[in-house]
Amino acid sequence: MVRSILPWAIAIATAISLPARAQTTSPSNQSSAITLRSDIQEANAKTGVVTARGNVQIIYPAREIRATAAQAQYFSRERRIVLTGNVSVIQSGNSLRAETVTYLIDEGRFIAQPLENSQVLSIYIVPEAEATADSTATPRLNLPSSQP
Repeated sequence: MVRSILPWAIAIATAISLPARAQTTSPSNQSSAITLRSDIQEANAKTGVVTARGNVQIIYPAREIRATAAQAQYFSRERRIVLTGNVSVIQSGNSLRAETVTYLIDEGRFIAQPLENSQVLSIYIVPEAEATADSTATPRLNLPSSQP
């Protein structure tokens, strides 16, 4: 049974590698393949859904994404990936931790949901160029001048 699923899983994995429409390509960004590793993988030819379970690792170099989860499902028709179970996503140094994360491939958008009575944790790296230009300057107060 595993042998009959393997060719289909490879075909679906290849379909994942289609570049997003909004992304510009450069020589260092031409490879848009997504690598999916897990203990078990299944592909459903009728629904176009690939399910990976157990120690899931996703690497998407074109968008600098690395993710881990207990389970991942790739919905090829909708071009979305749903990660569940202690999800950790790192993209360009930014990080996201949640119980469920949905990644909309064409939009390059993440939607994160926590466990009940918990929160999503995100850490964003803010480059110095984005900080305000006067953030290192001495603050000035506009006080009325005192004249005798």
